[in-house]
Amino acid sequence: MFFKQIIEDKLSQEIINISSILGGDINMVYKLTTSEDTCVLKVNTANSFPQMFEKEKKGLQSLAETSVKTPKVIQSFKDSGYQFFIIEFIKEETKRKNFWEYFAFDLAKIHKAGKDTFGLDYDNYIGSLQQVNTPKNTWKTFFIENRIQPLIKHAFDLKLLKIDHLKEFEKMFSRFDEILPKEKPSLVHGDLWSGNLMCGTGQKPVFIDPAVYFGNREMDIAMTQMFGGFHNSFIDHYNDIFPLEKNWEDRIEIHNLYPNLVHLILFGTSYLQGIENVISKF
Repeated sequence: MFFKQIIEDKLSQEIINISSILGGDINMVYKLTTSEDTCVLKVNTANSFPQMFEKEKKGLQSLAETSVKTPKVIQSFKDSGYQFFIIEFIKEETKRKNFWEYFAFDLAKIHKAGKDTFGLDYDNYIGSLQQVNTPKNTWKTFFIENRIQPLIKHAFDLKLLKIDHLKEFEKMFSRFDEILPKEKPSLVHGDLWSGNLMCGTGQKPVFIDPAVYFGNREMDIAMTQMFGGFHNSFIDHYNDIFPLEKNWEDRIEIHNLYPNLVHLILFGTSYLQGIENVISKF
């Protein structure tokens, strides 16, 4: 591997073994066994996704500050036109029934971390797309201006959306005052599908690959319903700890417009029908 010497120099450890592991569509991901430790290495070209790993590092730190488990960051650096991210290797256990109770408890801890405004003091990424986090005073304004509108424009420029779609979105936006929740900002993971939640030692939930910001916590709840992989018993436990606003189920489709637009842009028109159904419904 071209980077073997680079990593050995950074860690001051000999690499005993390197093996590829599943890492999504953006990064090359490897399990490294060194003379002293086992860790995970992510690599991509520095120019393609500027500061991606520095922002992921900050996101992991924000989550860890709520006392939930995230992989410890070992190194984050650039070299030879690439950026490298070395983090703790998490040994996974099979999720058992009590895992979902622990997950609900930890997710509520994240969401109870609040702020006065929606957003963040830096932009980051969701997948390979830039995520705009310019602070706003209301969830309606943040959701429209920082989440939906930038992706509508992107998708329209790619000819994935038409003028009629844009008109339907505008009609839906006009109803958001009556539809969207009015809660104060919560810290959210921001990309909470099942692939970004691991089961560590002792059934401890481990949160990885965040796209954090201060938003409405229903964004995380909605994404857990998008692809499956979450036992819905966690919602009952979560509501016992930090009850969701009334009719949260009715807003799942609206809040999942954001990840669906992300997937429309990244993976194509198979996501269009679902988006059309929501904007015509509301």
